[in-house]
Amino acid sequence: MTDCQHDAASANGCSPLGMLDLLATLAPNEGSTQSRLDSVKFVRANRSIARTPIMYEPSIVFICQGRKRAYVGERVYTYDPNQYLVLSVPLPLECETQASEDAPMFAVCVRVDIDVLVDLLELLDTRYGRPSAAPTSIFATALSDEMSDAVTRLLKSLCSAVDAEVLGPSIVREICYRVLTGEQGNVLRAALVRRSDFGQIAHALRRIHVNFSSNLSVGMLADEAHMSVAGFHAKFKAVTATSPLQYLKTTRLQKARLLMLHNGIGAAAASAEVGYESPSQFSRDFKRLFGRTPIKEVEHANSHAALLPSESTSVYVTS
Repeated sequence: MTDCQHDAASANGCSPLGMLDLLATLAPNEGSTQSRLDSVKFVRANRSIARTPIMYEPSIVFICQGRKRAYVGERVYTYDPNQYLVLSVPLPLECETQASEDAPMFAVCVRVDIDVLVDLLELLDTRYGRPSAAPTSIFATALSDEMSDAVTRLLKSLCSAVDAEVLGPSIVREICYRVLTGEQGNVLRAALVRRSDFGQIAHALRRIHVNFSSNLSVGMLADEAHMSVAGFHAKFKAVTATSPLQYLKTTRLQKARLLMLHNGIGAAAASAEVGYESPSQFSRDFKRLFGRTPIKEVEHANSHAALLPSESTSVYVTS
């Protein structure tokens, strides 16, 4: 019997293990908890959280209890136990959480491995053909019985180091497969067609996340995407709901926040680390995004465990 099974069985007798039983053990504390798989983490909130700026990496997010709303530009996406959220590119958004001490919000976040998706796409092309839908960077879709079963099996596998190593990756692959063949899989498959404009923007986003502290320009990114500056700007905003320069600024500010929280460095050092030349401009931009000065934001995050981001090995800046 695994540790998770033993703890849940002690609490619930011989009742079947559900997602909440597993998550209560896998994510016992508020905030982010890294699982035994690098690509999977858990998030728990014991109270509601007002709209907060965050940066999501390409991922699939399952809410097992509670509710979250994501705001991207003028679009609003609700995800709860009945539907999950899919992001095909790293997106800055605002997110609010509904939760309470009696009914904590539990989320399972599965990082999307683009190589796995492309590999699956090649297999699916022979069956489904090339996608005809317009690609989208984010969508919420209904949770099917098959997907619910896969997520439950993933959680069970993460209770054991051996099961996580042997079974976990194949279940994550299955989850990606079920997204691609699910209700809105056609739009995700369209997003993965590498020759499309969407694919060029996705490449530019990765470039920003890897080189955010360097002197990137819109012209440079447009040239790499083989687009005019005007065309690149329009297509970039269609994917991210923001401009290239604003996206770069948000990425830098989110990274600076992570540096202050994880590394304990001050605002001036963080601003220089992420590419700002003016500490005063950094402070103004930071307060405009987060609603607080850097010092106040660090104090606020440290006093609210659910707002503390976990360390990440992702190539993307995520919070």
